[in-house]
Amino acid sequence: MDVTLHLAQDPEADALLGRSPLAALVGMLLDQQIPMEWAFKGPATIAQRLGTDDLDAHEIAAHAPEAFAALLSQKPAVHRYPGSMAKRIQQLCQYLVEHYDGDAEAVWKDVGTGQELLKRLAELPGFGKQKAQIFLALLGKQLGVRPTGWREAAGSYGEPKSFRSVADITGPESLAKVRAHKQEMKAAAKAAKAAGG
Repeated sequence: MDVTLHLAQDPEADALLGRSPLAALVGMLLDQQIPMEWAFKGPATIAQRLGTDDLDAHEIAAHAPEAFAALLSQKPAVHRYPGSMAKRIQQLCQYLVEHYDGDAEAVWKDVGTGQELLKRLAELPGFGKQKAQIFLALLGKQLGVRPTGWREAAGSYGEPKSFRSVADITGPESLAKVRAHKQEMKAAAKAAKAAGG
């Protein structure tokens, strides 16, 4: 895996995401309740604080939980909730060590169908169905991982140029479109709640 992603809008952080399957998974895990760029810059910040140029599932899984939480809490914090996200990242890495010998790419390597890949992604700690579908769309659209039926398995996120998620971000212009779509969805949900409440 060695592609150019533009999710963090930071060349160094994006380079790590494009070459490191684990960094891409961790970025996706962090992508909640904070701006997307902040989430996807997180893996590079973690690697830097660990004194390495990549993330290693074995190393993170074996890290003392308090020390790893402190690492994510340093200013600037990796996430709005660094303690709980540190725990989730360690759970993800422990799962990868137990099920894939620590190789994040093994989650999607040699997978036969989009449905099978969606199932594998949804089994990852911290990945619900929606997050799994978004990551599946990212794999298909930007990372060349396209098992049979991947678009269907990714749902609306798999649609070409849908600008619904990080899967469609290729630069500042598409980031703005995705952000606008998310704001429309929030506004619609708020209006529906007000109408029903």
